[in-house]
Amino acid sequence: VEAVHLIADGKAPRIPQPKEGATYEGIQKKENAEISWDQPAAALHNWIRGHDKVPGAWTTINGQVVTFYGSSLLDASVPAGQELTIKGASRPGLVTKNGLVIFGNDGKMVLVRNLKFEDGKMIPASKYFSADETTALELTEEEKKIAEDIR
Repeated sequence: VEAVHLIADGKAPRIPQPKEGATYEGIQKKENAEISWDQPAAALHNWIRGHDKVPGAWTTINGQVVTFYGSSLLDASVPAGQELTIKGASRPGLVTKNGLVIFGNDGKMVLVRNLKFEDGKMIPASKYFSADETTALELTEEEKKIAEDIR
């Protein structure tokens, strides 16, 4: 009751909140979201899931920063796929028809569904090795006219 009266009278003490630890901004920095590979699969999954979408858990593949999105634990036999060397990982990942399979230090697997590259391009992880294949968009005459009208 006393606190309510102090507030009503405008006499309640005001203690400024310290800036350190005041928000979650400090832990949502991209440099703090790098994946540490010396962990069991469940920890890798939780790390990726915990950073999905902002800022995104990332690692280095072929000298490029790649961000992982959409992970799930995979409880099955090791699927067939194309090996992908991941910096720091004790075992190469596998690009499969369902996504990128990564391995924890316990030998268990995590399936990652989407990858985002430094240039902002996001692809399904299953398309990693075909990501460089691009097709030119060809417009019909009618579509060209519409495009010109829009311009």
